[in-house]
Amino acid sequence: MVDFTLQQAWIPSADGYEICDLHITGGCISAIGSNLPAEGILVEAHHKLLLPGFVNGHTHSPQIWLRGLVSPLPLELWLSETYGELPAGMEAIYWSAAATALETLLSGGTTVMDHISLIPGQELPMIEAAVRAYRDMGIRAFVAPLIRDESMQAGIPSGGKLKFPSDTRPTDGLLELMQEVIDRFHRPEDGIHIAVGPSGPQLCSDALFLGCMELSDRYGLARHSHLLEAKAQQVLCQEKYGCGGAEHLYRLGYFNERTSLAHCVWLSDAEIPLLAETGATVVHNPLSNLRLGSGIAPILKYRQAGVNVALGCDGAASSDGQDLLEAIKLGSILHCVTDPDYRHWITPRQSLEMAALGGARGLGLEAETGSIAVGKSADLALYDLTQLSLLPRTDPIGLLVLGRPVQVVESVWVRGKRLIQAGQFCPPRGSPHLTSETLRQQLLRRGTWRKKSLSAATQALETRYRAAMGLSP
Repeated sequence: MVDFTLQQAWIPSADGYEICDLHITGGCISAIGSNLPAEGILVEAHHKLLLPGFVNGHTHSPQIWLRGLVSPLPLELWLSETYGELPAGMEAIYWSAAATALETLLSGGTTVMDHISLIPGQELPMIEAAVRAYRDMGIRAFVAPLIRDESMQAGIPSGGKLKFPSDTRPTDGLLELMQEVIDRFHRPEDGIHIAVGPSGPQLCSDALFLGCMELSDRYGLARHSHLLEAKAQQVLCQEKYGCGGAEHLYRLGYFNERTSLAHCVWLSDAEIPLLAETGATVVHNPLSNLRLGSGIAPILKYRQAGVNVALGCDGAASSDGQDLLEAIKLGSILHCVTDPDYRHWITPRQSLEMAALGGARGLGLEAETGSIAVGKSADLALYDLTQLSLLPRTDPIGLLVLGRPVQVVESVWVRGKRLIQAGQFCPPRGSPHLTSETLRQQLLRRGTWRKKSLSAATQALETRYRAAMGLSP
């Protein structure tokens, strides 16, 4: 029995668009064609654009409580300001993951990679709360606990002169934690995936990377890390390894088709082919890269070298939202100023492909989702082309990517379940307590109006940072 029949939807084709019907059966796309029999729930899709669901390829859900709070600072000082600012209480963690999921859904996303920030000693309850929220919301979620076995202080170059005691669990303890997380929460059949998530080469030992690789290989898990987000990390990796951070991880064997790497702003040209050779994915986070002054990732060079590129919002403390359409627009037009040859610039269709198929490929889901085809999972978003921000009628994809679409997502399906209908969240079966209004009230009640001043810890760190980066005192 067909669950849904979408009638007269606009679907992109090689030469433009086709107006088609589509059947969703048992969570998958079962038929695409003209004049399909009307079965199941009928969805009138005339003047609506149907696209594969996007992947929010990198975020940190607990940071939603810091949205708009931290002043513009470079990454290392920003980390000092946000470290220790994670919300207390597991209900706050639950609602931050739920909010991340809802904003992703309302901007056409169907999958989220949550590189979840953790409070020492509260790791398992935090992961449990986030997993519970994603399951209740119905979104497809990859949860990668953000782990490191070196001090946060070690993230600033020191010429190799300074050593800092670790302020986190030892390596073996972190790997034991990961094993328990996998055993308790990795349920791909329910749409919940655990991924390994060592923070990055600037804060992790080789032993931690190797241990994560072993877990990834044993259970077929995705691998997710930051890589060379800021200039200071490039300098630090040269100090620490005598080579670039990407080259070092390549030598360790960390890169493969299931590896996604957030940012990748400061790779050398010689390191780019290493990503293409191994099938690793770059997750472009243009909003946070500009917000923190990290730079512009060389996305055009990656694409020309054959590297798979996905898109992410990053945490809401550095992007101040989870709007994938905003990330898609900026992540494409930003690069028109990085190469004078306009034939290399990213077209609207290419940017949507990065957000959908590129994101799916980076998580090992290419065969399951990321495009509209019979047999693939029904991870789909339907956009209302009659909304004011998508008018007057021109090119639907051009309007969606290059314009400023507002409340244009009409419906979203994840694994065949409709989670957004008429622009409103539809709680999955078993989650009647979870509504858009409930979420709004929780965020209103749990947040606090305030202005944040630069902390004493960041002021103390600023002197060392400015010296390391050659800035005036």
